[in-house]
Amino acid sequence: MGDSVLLVEEDAGVVTLTLNRPEFMNSLNFPLLHALRDQIESFRFRADVRVVIITGSGEKAFCAGADLKERATLAPEKVKEYIFTIRNLFTSIEQLNKAVIVAVNGIALGGGTELALAGDIRIASNSAIMGLTETRLAIIPGAGGTQRLPRLVGKGKAKELIFTGGRVNAREALDIGLVNKICEPQDLIDECKKMAAMICATGPIAIEQAKYAINHGFETDINTGLAIESNAYWVCIPTEDRLEGLAAFKEKRKPVFKGK
Repeated sequence: MGDSVLLVEEDAGVVTLTLNRPEFMNSLNFPLLHALRDQIESFRFRADVRVVIITGSGEKAFCAGADLKERATLAPEKVKEYIFTIRNLFTSIEQLNKAVIVAVNGIALGGGTELALAGDIRIASNSAIMGLTETRLAIIPGAGGTQRLPRLVGKGKAKELIFTGGRVNAREALDIGLVNKICEPQDLIDECKKMAAMICATGPIAIEQAKYAINHGFETDINTGLAIESNAYWVCIPTEDRLEGLAAFKEKRKPVFKGK
């Protein structure tokens, strides 16, 4: 699998997906988009997968966005197909019923930052550089950036970054809430796996329902959001895992959740 554009590693409920085009700064061409799409969709109904980590190969870049060399060869119709494919892929990552941690290991521009925005939790290396730079090419973010960035950092800051095509370093990304945490480059994957281990210790159905409630409730008024939360909570009540959690608490032991 060394020549694959996407490397896949599985360990104890955690799958690490590594964008593997380091010679092209892990930019997103059609083969990589299709490989990532197929993997993400394969996890949706796998109970043994609890957390997905997405990162890039090499020490320089997480993902430099679209493969502009490929883009230059595409007819307008193929460009539309590319945008449709990448937008739907990032939406499927955002809506995946598993926790998704994005390990930003270096440069993440354009679609690279949009990919990070589609994750649930972003942990960045101190060497990370992020930004939605599309306006410098006379286009706009087309894979959700105009929608997800303002929801994360606020409308004003998002407009500043998108209108100027500006870039932020890891510390600035942390300060504006673009990433959850930063760390030394050599510690990045370990930090992500530590976070993943904490998530794996929780109830699978609870994580799925909490993610659903947050994602869908955030788009509504507070009363509708509370109703969504209530319905998501009801899903958890009849589960074996909820009873196991109560029993483990009473018996002062670690619970063994089965996702049932």
